[in-house]
Amino acid sequence: MAVLGIDLGGTKLLIGVFSESGELSYKEKADLENRQGAEVGAFITQKINALQTEWQQKGDRISAAGIAVPGIINPESGIVWAPNIPGWEAYPLLNELKQNCNSISITIDNDRSCSLLGEIWKGNARQCRNVIFLTIGTGIGAGIMANGNIINGAQGISGAIGWMALTTPFRDAYTSCGCFEQHASGEGIAKSARELLQSEKITTSLLSRIPLKDIKARHVFNAYSYGDPAAIKIIRQCIQYWGMATANLVSLLNPEKIIFGGGVFGPALQFLPEIIEEARQWAQPVSIKHTKFEPSALGNEACLYGAAHLALKNK
Repeated sequence: MAVLGIDLGGTKLLIGVFSESGELSYKEKADLENRQGAEVGAFITQKINALQTEWQQKGDRISAAGIAVPGIINPESGIVWAPNIPGWEAYPLLNELKQNCNSISITIDNDRSCSLLGEIWKGNARQCRNVIFLTIGTGIGAGIMANGNIINGAQGISGAIGWMALTTPFRDAYTSCGCFEQHASGEGIAKSARELLQSEKITTSLLSRIPLKDIKARHVFNAYSYGDPAAIKIIRQCIQYWGMATANLVSLLNPEKIIFGGGVFGPALQFLPEIIEEARQWAQPVSIKHTKFEPSALGNEACLYGAAHLALKNK
């Protein structure tokens, strides 16, 4: 008996087949190839049904699928809001999959909670009852467990900390993604680089050699490694934001651990000691002393493992 873990991103689908003990026996990455709306739902359906057939031919059975989505899943209706997938402002994903995927249990949750579930199951959050998975990639979110329970909120929106307010004044750009995400996500780092190069008319930076529209976070980290002043300014600002946000989470939730994951942490793990020092300036002093800060043990597979664990819990 096997289960599927499915990690849906804005541009790709990561699928894994897991045993009941948590062994990953098969993994596939599929590009969404600019699919939108119902095309994405049909693509997920196709992949689930194809793997079911393949495993049946092997004499095995896939009994359940857990799906992590990059946004909000209404826990009652199964309707998904995923801003990175055009046409998914209110998409009935759960209903579609239940209608078109035969004899399989389907469970959906947001990618924040699934990443945390992966770390609780097979990573650095094992034995924790109060823990936060801070994921910083293209966007920013937090999976939260308090007193042994995953916190999702009334509409499944808990942990959308990209909207955490960390500076003033308010800017119109914060409406679509939030203050924290605008400045300190992977896309936010790229935006900050473009703004800095334009506003200060910098021409000597390594970043100025790249067309503005093509600048990515990885270019900023690379320039930082060469001591580039513009990149250093951008990363120092991010460290402040990461530290302040972490301090707010510590003061609000008193976790045992905060686990750092997502594509930015990666290259940003080198700054973890500085982030902790920044957090200590802002956080509730007793709580911060008892909070451990660790990188994800599962890396870019944390969400995939969490989705599989979701499937196992609900099969």
